[in-house]
Amino acid sequence: MKVLIVDDERHVREAVKMLVDWPAFGIGEIVEADNGDEAIRLIGEKRPDIVITDMKMPVRDGCDLLRWIQESGHPVRRIVISGHDDFDLVRSTMKYGGQDYLLKPIDQEELAEALRKAVDELRREERDRLLSCKRSMEMNRFKPAYWDRIFSSLVSEPCAYAAASDMLKEEFGLKAGDRCQVVVMSALSAAPAVLEKYERNRDLLFFSLANVCNEFLRPDNLGFACRHWSSEDELLIFCWNRFAELQSLLVRINDGLELALGSRFDFGIGPAADFPQGAGDSYAAARAALRQRNLLERRTRYFGPGEPPKPAVAAPQATDYEERFRIALLSRSEAEIRAAVADWMRAVAGLPVITPEQLDLWRMQFQAMQSRWARELAGGGREGGTLGREPEEAASSGPYRDPAHGAAPFAFPLDAEGRLSLSLWEQELNARLAALAAAWGGERQKDNNMMREIARYIEQNYNRELTLQEIAGQFHLSREYISRRFKQEFGENLSDFLERIRIGKAKRLLRNPALRIAEVANMVGYADEKYFSKVFKKLEGQSPNRYRKG
Repeated sequence: MKVLIVDDERHVREAVKMLVDWPAFGIGEIVEADNGDEAIRLIGEKRPDIVITDMKMPVRDGCDLLRWIQESGHPVRRIVISGHDDFDLVRSTMKYGGQDYLLKPIDQEELAEALRKAVDELRREERDRLLSCKRSMEMNRFKPAYWDRIFSSLVSEPCAYAAASDMLKEEFGLKAGDRCQVVVMSALSAAPAVLEKYERNRDLLFFSLANVCNEFLRPDNLGFACRHWSSEDELLIFCWNRFAELQSLLVRINDGLELALGSRFDFGIGPAADFPQGAGDSYAAARAALRQRNLLERRTRYFGPGEPPKPAVAAPQATDYEERFRIALLSRSEAEIRAAVADWMRAVAGLPVITPEQLDLWRMQFQAMQSRWARELAGGGREGGTLGREPEEAASSGPYRDPAHGAAPFAFPLDAEGRLSLSLWEQELNARLAALAAAWGGERQKDNNMMREIARYIEQNYNRELTLQEIAGQFHLSREYISRRFKQEFGENLSDFLERIRIGKAKRLLRNPALRIAEVANMVGYADEKYFSKVFKKLEGQSPNRYRKG
């Protein structure tokens, strides 16, 4: 903090400096003036926090100085030290914002107390200022997210308007009954390089898109752009002024997006409707126009509800080719996989129209097939499974991740103009299925090796009590999975395999006449001699004793 001492008598200024422990108050700089004009100059130059001034001075006295400080708005604390016990001077001090009026000769404790009060007030104001600044920053930081939520909810729940009506009117001048038009922009219509760049940070992409759009919308209060929180790829633009200019406005926005992000985007345009009740219908029309655009051609980036209907053509279903894909995967043959994909692509290439809506249907079908293949890999399907995981667990890991767990295993690539590239799609589908086939084969091999490890473990530990639960814990697999896969690999149950190993060892031991039957039973893992004899007879057709005699 800084202090300015104003007094025309130097010895008074020196006395003030000597009477106070300035560092204790956090004051590190002291400046002096011998009249009011000099004080005004120093206040503008040094920006002191506290002014300690005399009242009777030449050139400009303390009253004029206090009045000037008050009128100029400088946020300084004012303490008066005067040799005159005059009511008018005290009244002027209070009138012009003085905090204390101290009489000369100066009392050290009174001066310290006045300074303490001034410093406390300054620190309290600084805390309040910082808190207010922090709150303002937090509000500014969360305000975009708040408006995203509000506008996103208005397209599905117009009743949400009531809670935000006052703020909508204050922030945007938008009120019930105004006309509003909703535009939907598809983030997935971006150039491949943009989608790849923002693949791991979709939030940043939407933040950038909304910022660019609002640079064109907000200055003239034409509307507001925000992320649609109920969709993974939609940006909403609410327009409420100058509807006749909307098409040219969207063209300017697209120019800005291309300049900022290196890509143009597709827009669906809904009709004007009453706000907020009609916002949902306008949004639905805009979304439908966008989802019905033909991705095989590029004539425009702007699609309205009045677009001519697309010809109805029966599209092939990916599920009709599932067995063809599955056999190709099982064969692990690159040629078979390419042939299966080529069959599918020939059917797709014959379509005159492919819309985003159709792509979504194919995507769901491919995802469902991949989930079924994952369950088959995990042992829940026709071919048995691997690694002893439950189907859901296997489906959410490695190359078999299920889309419900956040994966997007089958992509539909667009070119730089936003058209669906069938050749790129065929390449990606070939690569995807080849990776699945390789992983499937690798998992099967690992699975078979695991069963052989279990068999080896049994052969090494047959002579002690051995339970399926222990084996499951040793290999971190489920009991049910081990039972199923062990039988698939060796053609017999695990318990039968263990008994066969034990009885085989017992037959060798029985050749030693020095060993009693009970000892042999114990040595191969049977604590009960009678049970040992029962198992032995079941497998060998005779008792242990008769076998020994033979």
